[in-house]
Amino acid sequence: MVLKVYVSGMSGNKEVKKRQQRVLMILDSKNIKYDTVDITEPGKESEKELMQNKSTSSGGTVSDPEPRHPLPPQLFNDEEYCGDYDAFDMANEIDTLEVFLKLAPADTTAVSTAQIELKQENGEAKKEEAEAEEKKPEEEKPEGGEGDAKDEAAEKAENEDKDGEDKKKAEGEGEDADENTEEKQQKKLTTTTTAVKTSNSSDSQSDLFLDSERAVAAQ
Repeated sequence: MVLKVYVSGMSGNKEVKKRQQRVLMILDSKNIKYDTVDITEPGKESEKELMQNKSTSSGGTVSDPEPRHPLPPQLFNDEEYCGDYDAFDMANEIDTLEVFLKLAPADTTAVSTAQIELKQENGEAKKEEAEAEEKKPEEEKPEGGEGDAKDEAAEKAENEDKDGEDKKKAEGEGEDADENTEEKQQKKLTTTTTAVKTSNSSDSQSDLFLDSERAVAAQ
């Protein structure tokens, strides 16, 4: 079985040229062997008639949506028709290209469909798990709030204890200051008393000295 791609090397339709290039590029990228049949070459009249007669899809383009004859690219497996560019592109998108080109049994489409459905289910399951994981932190927030409240209460109590200690320390310092002040006042008072006593003693001595002089003078 030989895959054949019918093309037109002399087409003036730019969209046809782009389609032909894309089909060949995709087949090359997937390492799918094929033969290119240029219906415009001399001696290819029979190939051209075969393509036009067996192609059930017109291969219409934007500039020529309803061509008089089917437009290339058209794909055949030997003489069995596969489809036009639009069918080829769709099969490539849904990953059923080998089935479309009749290179693999048709029942593989069921397997491919099952695989696609399984992938979708797995994707949805993963999505649900991700959403559940995102919701968990939100549900755990109240517990976190209680923990924060406990931490704040403990911190407040600690600050109150610290304030109490500071107050006691300040009161102790105040008492020490009062004691120092009383001691200073007592020392000052003692010094003043001593000075007064000393002054009185000096005055007494002066009076005694004057009395003795007066007695001598009287004699």
